[in-house]
Amino acid sequence: MTLQDSARDLIEAYFDGGEFQRDLTTLVSRPTESQDPRGKPHLWAYLENDMAPMLEAMGFTCQIHDNPQADGPPILTAARIEDPVLPTVLCYGHGDVVRAQEDQWREGLTPFDLIEEGDRLYGRGAADNKVQHLINLRSMEAVIRAQGHLGFNAKVIIEMGEETGSPGLKTFCETNKDLLAADVFIASDGPRLRPSVPTIFTGSRGGLGFDLQVTLREGANHSGNFGGLLADPAMILAHALASITDVRGQIRVPEWRPTSLTPRIREVLGKLPPHDTGIALDADWGEADLSPAERVFGWNSFAILAMTSGVPEAPLNAIAGSARATCQLRFVVGTEVDDILPALRRHLDREGFDKVEVVPHARGSFPATRLDPDHPMVRFASEAIERAVGVAPDILPNLGGSLPNDCFAEVLGLPTIWVPHSYAGCSQHAPNEHVLKSLSRQALVAMTGLFVELADRGLPRE
Repeated sequence: MTLQDSARDLIEAYFDGGEFQRDLTTLVSRPTESQDPRGKPHLWAYLENDMAPMLEAMGFTCQIHDNPQADGPPILTAARIEDPVLPTVLCYGHGDVVRAQEDQWREGLTPFDLIEEGDRLYGRGAADNKVQHLINLRSMEAVIRAQGHLGFNAKVIIEMGEETGSPGLKTFCETNKDLLAADVFIASDGPRLRPSVPTIFTGSRGGLGFDLQVTLREGANHSGNFGGLLADPAMILAHALASITDVRGQIRVPEWRPTSLTPRIREVLGKLPPHDTGIALDADWGEADLSPAERVFGWNSFAILAMTSGVPEAPLNAIAGSARATCQLRFVVGTEVDDILPALRRHLDREGFDKVEVVPHARGSFPATRLDPDHPMVRFASEAIERAVGVAPDILPNLGGSLPNDCFAEVLGLPTIWVPHSYAGCSQHAPNEHVLKSLSRQALVAMTGLFVELADRGLPRE
């Protein structure tokens, strides 16, 4: 029996025998909400009581580090060094989750109990990101069990603050380059393009949040006495927001229109199948001359996440004194990050909206990153996964969402391969979050196959 066959038998038995579901039940039960102070003790417990014992049983040496940022969440590193001459793979995961939103889950579901219904396993963090690093770790373990060793060196970093912008992670990577030194980065987060077909992406769009605010006066004033006499901050803000895009959402800020959608990137995106999101897409929204794939993976997008003026839940007959909108720009490689907000300021001034204030968010942003889709490691991973599961993965130049990939691609200088183990309809960041059992089983086989080929063949030559 070949190593590939032996490891595959072990990983399939792990899933089919119920151990995978038991592992995920344990991880989901830990309420690791990094956006809520009540989650703080559970962030430490996830690393100390769940991750470290799992990794140590696999032959890893673990350390749990204080975050370099004051009051930041802990970071775990682990290493299994079999031979310094072997290639080293760095893996990543995040154990924190978004707010549970307990009162919004449908009847019969609770966020921190893994509940099975047909092909779905419901629970907060099940898809984002606990199942994803669980799959990768157990796939490596299958290779170890199949041959008594891994066949390459492995390092792991698990953070507990990705859902709050990965505070301290970049600094940690900058000051621990030797500890994290590797030859390639392989990790999992985000959704597949299609639930039944693996996906590989090599970077991510950046994300920058900010507020637009109009403050004209203290308090509100009677709309009968002052209507037509006092400027309405909500009206001014609405017009300012409308100036940023046209009626179909096409960006009108010149500096926000990227130049990195090259013919080669368009060729890669042109090979992708239609979006399989489970949600009806609006064909008449976004850049008119771009395909849906180009709009989300090759272009920038502006969104208004929330806006308020007055008291929406109890409106008064009054003109509010202020109005505010929380906004976000998702951006691809080639967008000058430091000029995003200055460019917006220049645009608003040109349009006559000098009363609109641009307020940066303290959280900052994830930069955009992208590995060349023709990099040898992309081809290696794609071919290995296809041999393991019998179908070629969809290849994206970057994820539509944002990840701290710059820590690994830029700070550590690694080629970055992401193999997501969820799908677009998983209700990530929403009530009723879930993973698919069928997708998870296929992902376990795919990652085991990838790690077996790394053990057998080593890294491809550039």
